[in-house]
Formats: sequence, structure tokens, C-alpha cells
Amino acid sequence: MKENSQRGFFAFLSQLNAGVIVISLLMFALGWQLGHRDFVLQWKNYKPQVTVSNQSPSQKDANIDFKLFWQTWDLLSQKYIDKKALDPQKLYYGAIAGMVAAVGDPYTVFLPPEAQKTTKEQLGGAFEGVGIQLGYNKDKRLVVVAPLKGTPAEKVGVRAGDIILEINGKDSSGLSLPEAVVKIRGPKGSTVKLSLLSDGDVKPHEVQLTRDTIVVKTVEYEAKTTKSGKKIAYIRLSSFGEKTKEEWDEAVSKALADAPQGVIVDERNNPGGYLEDSVYVASEFLSGGDIVLQEDSQGNRQSQGVMRVGKMLKLPLAVLINKGSASASEILAGAIQDRKRGTLIGEQSFGKGTIQTTEDLPQGTGIHITTAKWLTPNAHWVHGVGLTPDVKVELTEEQIKELSTVNGTGQETKIDPQLEKALEVLDNQ
Repeated sequence: MKENSQRGFFAFLSQLNAGVIVISLLMFALGWQLGHRDFVLQWKNYKPQVTVSNQSPSQKDANIDFKLFWQTWDLLSQKYIDKKALDPQKLYYGAIAGMVAAVGDPYTVFLPPEAQKTTKEQLGGAFEGVGIQLGYNKDKRLVVVAPLKGTPAEKVGVRAGDIILEINGKDSSGLSLPEAVVKIRGPKGSTVKLSLLSDGDVKPHEVQLTRDTIVVKTVEYEAKTTKSGKKIAYIRLSSFGEKTKEEWDEAVSKALADAPQGVIVDERNNPGGYLEDSVYVASEFLSGGDIVLQEDSQGNRQSQGVMRVGKMLKLPLAVLINKGSASASEILAGAIQDRKRGTLIGEQSFGKGTIQTTEDLPQGTGIHITTAKWLTPNAHWVHGVGLTPDVKVELTEEQIKELSTVNGTGQETKIDPQLEKALEVLDNQ
């Protein structure tokens, strides 16, 4: 049995060998969105060219003595007390996940079948869970990038930036994003308990959430009016998913029918998604020029410019960001800021500036590999730092806790100072 398993293991190694790493860097993958939605920067329709070696492992790999692996496997199989817990398939996937995790990058992950399915479902816009989008802070702790509007997480007060210390009483440190998503998600009606540490708090607090069906509409439009009577198109952009382009076009058509004199794009708590969609939206406001730069491990750069003729090229623009704005949403905001096309208002953004290539693997599994980083048009790398707004408007704890949620930001406040400031800025233009 060991010989058969060993042959299978080496066969898998031959697929993950140097050849499989030759995945074209033309494909951007998510900044997880996690949900993996912060998760992801990914070209929707691009099919990467992958070279898979069918030969034996390279000489470098062949010099590794795998006796230790099989000795450990045998000892675990023979001596572990709970034989029912020794699922060979889980051990196999665990070994692969451990190999990938050993590089030390929380965004480079192996996805077993359930996690792979979950990731694709979330980008599709519907799933069962609690409505939390996940990421990591600069200390590599699991955090809430954003709670989704109208979801169980938002209703119990989960906020962007909350550190998730425990999931159902178990320490979350060391979990990959897909593993955390699997543990937090579940069938509608079931519950999950989270231990959270909010920004500014000394002690953690627990919340129990009842899972529900989460349907995510990524773009919403609402007409606003400034104090002087100017008509403003307020477009809430919650993520970049499968339907964002069509939803964006629909919102823009409705907005233009109202003859606006300015536009507010609200990207607060937008954790990212498809890079192609962030470029598409940025092209609504920019006429020509770069939107995002890609840099590989050798420092070689490629640029992605405007991809279409926008319909709001001349309208005054304000973009709202906060610490839940990450990845693809930072690409949009960074391009607007660098190109001096509009005013960024709110708080420092999340800071997710790496690019992952995604690849489907056999048995319904997948892998996300960090292959490059992205930069703003002025070559600013936001990773771990975020974007600094042109006009800083930070909410106090009293404002956050005061009343009910406004505008789907996941922040509890009677008056939305950030939105009010955006209206004021546009009123003066």
C-alpha cells in the first residue's frame, strides 16, 4: 500500500514541480477575497498556459530523502489513538497544503475540493454563510476585511478590521483563508461562534451568528443632493464579482438619466474581486493612460491601461474608502488618486498589493500562488500600508456605535460623516 501511495505522491510532485510554476503571469488572481474576496485579483476570461512535467522529479527534488515523510505517515497511522480520524485523503491534502504553506505567504494556498468550491461560489455572488469577507492584517492575523450589507455578520455588529481570534472555540492562528472560510461557512440555519477583538478594545468579545443564504449585489445606485441643490450620483460598489460589469452599466445608465452634476463611488468595505472589473470601472472615469502596473519577481513591469470609452469622464468625482477597502478596490481608488481624477475621502485603506495566479488542479482542488505585485500608476505599492485619502474623515467609536447601519458600510452611525464630506467636496466644485 505504501508503494502505491508513494508512487501517487511522486506523481503529484511531478505535477507541482518546476513545470507547474510556469503559469503565465498575465493572469491576475484575487486578493482574497477571500471569500477569498480580498481576496482575488483575477482576469475572468483568461486561460493560463500551464506546462506540466510528466517526468520524474527534478534532480534538486530527487535529492530530498522522503523516508522522513513515510516514517511520519507510518507512525501516525500506527500509533495515533483515534483511528477514525486517520482519513488518508485528508492526510494527503494536508501534506500538500503544508508544502504550499511552508513558503510563508498567507495568500499562497492549496485549496481542497470544499474550499475550491466555496471560493468559486462566492465570486459567483451567492452562497450560504454569515457574510464576512476575510483577509490578514500586517501581523498575519485573520481579520474581517468587510461585513456584507444586510447579512448576519453585519446585523450583530461585526466590523471591518475585527481580528478573529477563535472560531467555535478554536484558535484561528495558522489557518489559511480557505480553511477559515470553510469553518465559518455552513448550511442555512446552522450557527457559528466567533471570538473577535475590535480596534481599540483590550478584551475580545464573542458573537454567535446564524448562517443564511447570502446573495451579493455588487453595485447599487441612489440619487443624492448637496446642500446647494446639486444632483449627485451615489454608486455603492461592494465588490468585483461575476455580475459587476452588467450591474455597473445598469447603475450608470440610471444615474445618467437623472443628469447628475457629480459622482460618488463608495468603495468602503469593498475587499476586491476581479481585476478586470476594477479596470472596467476605472475606465468609466479615465480617458487613456495607465490604471495599474504589474511587477514580477525580477522587477519587470507591465501596465494595464484604460480598456473602453467611459461615460462619466467629465463629471466631478469623489471616492470613499476605509480600512475595509482592499485589493481590486484599491486599484480603482489608487488610479483615481494618482491620475488626479477625483478626491479620495475617508480612512486609510486595507493594503493588499500582491497578485495571485489561480489554477484548477485534479480531484476538484486548486491552488493560488503569489506571482507578482501590483502598483498604482505612479508605482506606489500599497501592500501592508494602504492608500492615504486626500481628505481624511475617521469615525469615532461613539459614531460607530450610535445607531443603525447607513449606506451598507457595515458601520453604525446616525449621520455618515464620510458621505457628508464627499457631498460637501462635490458641492464646492
